[in-house]
Amino acid sequence: MTTVSGHGPWPGHEGDVLEAQRTVLDDLAALPAGVGAVPFLVQLTGRGPGADRVGRTAALLEEMPAELGPHGWRLADHPGVDARRAEAFLREDLGALAIAAVGLSGPLGVEVVGPWTLAAELWAARGDRVLADHGARRDLALALAEGVRRHVAEVRAQVPGAEVVVQLAEPLLGQVHAGVLPTFSGFSRIRAVPGPDVVEGLQPVVEAVHDAGASAVVHLGPTWVGIPPVALAGADGFGLDLGGLGGWDERVWELVARATERGLRLWAGLPPATVSQCSGPQLGELVTLVAEPWRRIGLPASGLDDVTLLAAPRTALATVDEHRAELANLGRVAEALAERAAA
Repeated sequence: MTTVSGHGPWPGHEGDVLEAQRTVLDDLAALPAGVGAVPFLVQLTGRGPGADRVGRTAALLEEMPAELGPHGWRLADHPGVDARRAEAFLREDLGALAIAAVGLSGPLGVEVVGPWTLAAELWAARGDRVLADHGARRDLALALAEGVRRHVAEVRAQVPGAEVVVQLAEPLLGQVHAGVLPTFSGFSRIRAVPGPDVVEGLQPVVEAVHDAGASAVVHLGPTWVGIPPVALAGADGFGLDLGGLGGWDERVWELVARATERGLRLWAGLPPATVSQCSGPQLGELVTLVAEPWRRIGLPASGLDDVTLLAAPRTALATVDEHRAELANLGRVAEALAERAAA
């Protein structure tokens, strides 16, 4: 059945974790009949450094400590207060999940930054982006693989009935592949990473996810060029923000079709619904954003049952009510897509 989920970031500050986790679980449980849900571990990024996506993922790295530097997170010689803060936030989140998700049986999403975006956003202890060093980025992928393996085990220990889905956020993979990311100085660009190397970097993390008994979905944002490497790396699904594609593009949907025909599931990121003062949220536009190109490229309508919908990441902080409204709207969009799949 067509499914609804989310990335993880959620509004809130210290002390709000349990309430946020309960809200997500309750709202997803209240979706229309015939619509599936993948509940997700919330990330209250408003708590500050260590709760952000890079710091949170860096806390998972096996024997590769990180700390905050002048330009963001960087590798460190020894674990420090920044790493301990990030680890404490993660423990708090898992504790809240254990309470809120008592008795949960079925899929449960946890999002971490993927190896290429992490290599692009993490700085070496005394140098440029980790991405600029071939050996360092290989070591980073292996450290992340071991950390993700451990993280899946910890999640399953808190929620024994969970079928864990690891969502690897790779919004910078397209820039990594294109070679457009600036160096530390800003006067040059880091060399482009060819497709085979992209696959090689993703594989150890995807394989670790599978070894831990979980599923792997790689979220690409609007970066459609990343679809073939994700498929070749053995992922179970790929995320694509449809609102950022700029309309119909046959090249994009050819790649989507090939990936789905190989058995990968599409996780379609949708923008917030536009709102009319007369008729409310224009959910038909979101239904069309998925269903029209799906039909136009020749994919069977029944395949819409395998699509998961989620809100595309916001560039600005939204309120709890806005996040909840998005989940409710996605539920109604999923219901419409499920009806088309059954027709």
